Amino acid sequence: MEKTKSISELLKGGSRLARLDARARQRTKVLEQVRAALPSRLAQAVVSAGVEEGRLTIGVEGSVWASRIRYFCEPTRLKVGEMLGVQLLVVRVRVVPPAIRN
Repeated sequence: MEKTKSISELLKGGSRLARLDARARQRTKVLEQVRAALPSRLAQAVVSAGVEEGRLTIGVEGSVWASRIRYFCEPTRLKVGEMLGVQLLVVRVRVVPPAIRN
């Protein structure tokens, strides 16, 4: 029988779990930056955010919020790109189903 490992041991090194942890931390950072870049009323509707291949994807609670946030895509793209130190080319706003929300 294999010796069990603690979570901290699993998170060290190049394991799949460590990569997953790093990605979750990055998405949390992006979510915080997106919320900081938006007016507070709109920021409350943002439930997820991520960056991949120059694309910022913002997940929101409903279609009404998605429509409102789309008006802020360009300034949000510029602010978040600057805060993260990456070039963001496009912003996608998506409605996130309740079961998938963080």
